[in-house]
Amino acid sequence: MDAATLDPEIASFVKEMQRAWASHPPFMTLPLEEARAVAEKVRAPWRQGGPAMAETFERTIATDAGPLRIRVYDPGSGKPAPALLYLHGGGFTLFSLDTHDRLMREYAAAGGFVVIGIDYPLSPEVRYPVALDLTIGLIDWLAAHGAEIGVDAGRLAIGGDSAGGNLSLAAAMRLRDRGAPDRLKGLLLNYAALGAPPSDEAEARHGGPGSVLDRAEMEYYFGNYIGEAGHTLDDPYARPIIGNFTHLPPAFLVIPECDILSEQSFALRERMALAGIDVTSEVYRGATHSFLEAMSVAEVARRAIADGAAWVKARLDA
Repeated sequence: MDAATLDPEIASFVKEMQRAWASHPPFMTLPLEEARAVAEKVRAPWRQGGPAMAETFERTIATDAGPLRIRVYDPGSGKPAPALLYLHGGGFTLFSLDTHDRLMREYAAAGGFVVIGIDYPLSPEVRYPVALDLTIGLIDWLAAHGAEIGVDAGRLAIGGDSAGGNLSLAAAMRLRDRGAPDRLKGLLLNYAALGAPPSDEAEARHGGPGSVLDRAEMEYYFGNYIGEAGHTLDDPYARPIIGNFTHLPPAFLVIPECDILSEQSFALRERMALAGIDVTSEVYRGATHSFLEAMSVAEVARRAIADGAAWVKARLDA
């Protein structure tokens, strides 16, 4: 990755992250639980600060797919409130509600809607399709019980970053295929990992040593999530990039310029437009994968969060 192309504030963020990782053994050499603990520690400084919520609470709900822990962020939006369901990134393998706590608070505060963080089980211990099943289970639970947590189940959007973007799009596709295309009012897809193998060009430009994400990591993450089939599995719910995009909700794609996955967002944008979907996208110059986490130090991250929050608010208020 050519540091000269990066936004200066994002470059500082990347350098600080690299410094934090360098104080630990290489990620791929660590036992998985230890790697997860290190990832939480490295990410901890970036979730500090940010807006206060009128109310934050957790609840474990019973879905048809099993129990699921959620965290509800209410900025004081009144009840019943519209809500954004949010799925964190981390290659289906890392991260948590805690690593993405500030990001979810920022969305709630900027948009004036409730954000529901989804604590889906991580891979490889729990593989596809369990996380997706639980996400659908939450949407079904909200239809019957949303008022119990102050949410208007008729005004829901879903979104996520990286792996969370994959799960968000797959959830919308599954709802459509079972005859409920209107359950979600919008899709917020932040540098989504959609299941295509990164191209040689993407790896050369944005992967390799010093990058935030590279092809070897993506192969590892999808192997954890799907199993040995990885990027070759012919299942659009696991690899949404190969899916049918007709009759989906409107979508907003957050695309960092300097990200190995951006080519997937560009391909998705084109295919959604051809399918007649109302798709909006914004390319954030000089930004990398995971750049939204730099919100405390980078104007481009703050702008992207504000853009996404405003877009979701417009869909939920329509």
